[in-house]
Order: sequence, then C-alpha cells, then structure tokens
Amino acid sequence: MTFQPHLTVAAVIEQNGRFLMVEEDVEGRIVLNQPAGHVEAGESFVDAVIRETLEETAHPFEPQAVTGIYRWMHPDNGLTFVRHAFCGSVGEADTRLELDDGILRALWLSPEELLAQADKLRSPLVMQSIEDYLQGQRFALDLYRDIE
Repeated sequence: MTFQPHLTVAAVIEQNGRFLMVEEDVEGRIVLNQPAGHVEAGESFVDAVIRETLEETAHPFEPQAVTGIYRWMHPDNGLTFVRHAFCGSVGEADTRLELDDGILRALWLSPEELLAQADKLRSPLVMQSIEDYLQGQRFALDLYRDIE
C-alpha cells in the first residue's frame, strides 16, 4: 500500500498580538484552527494558502515567509498530515463573501486565549506554528519551486 499523506497549508496571521483563527465544525466538534486546508491538484503551496485564507476568513492574504513544515499523525485515525505554514498579512475582510462550509466564524485570539482553549485546537499543529512564529522562525518563500 502506498503512503499518501494529506498535503495541507495554513496561514499564521498576527496583528497587535492576536492571531486570525477560524472556528469550525468538524464532525460535530467545534474546534479552533488557523485558516488552513488541502492543496488542490495543480495548485502551488502559496496559491493554496491564499485561496484557503480567503475562503475561510474573507480576508485577502499576502504570504511573506514560511514559518515551518510540519508532519503530524492523527492519533485516532492514523492519517498523516504534512502542513506548510506561511505567515504574512491580511487586508480587510470582504463582507460580501460567504465562508466555506463548516466555518462558523473568523476571530482574532491572543496566544493566551488559545492556550486557555487548548482542548478546542484542531491539532497540535496550531500552537506549534504560532510558537515558531513568535520565536521568529521564518524561511524565504523562494524555498518553494514549482516545476512545470
């Protein structure tokens, strides 16, 4: 059997000490996550994180650096995720846009507020990428090369 990890992206977006998060319904459980999702066929990592952020928060996202690349295996179902986390800035939300199915709302939370709700985090990837961001971990976007 071929190993097929889930290839995902996430946006780590901070303004004034608060991070842009989404509250989402995942199989009946309300969780907190960064704007994140799967990379689609033929899509670059950067394009995927821009698209996912817009779809889940209605904010246009401008990636400026890579915060980290993370591998995590879900303890309940054994699925493996490889998450590429990007940090950057967002513009004002476009209130005309509808958020993706399952997304209840976008909100801004401090690291302390997130830690106080650690049981609601979708995965350990959420806090790890925020901690790496807060420690100044940044890699250039040109780390990524799309070969046609």
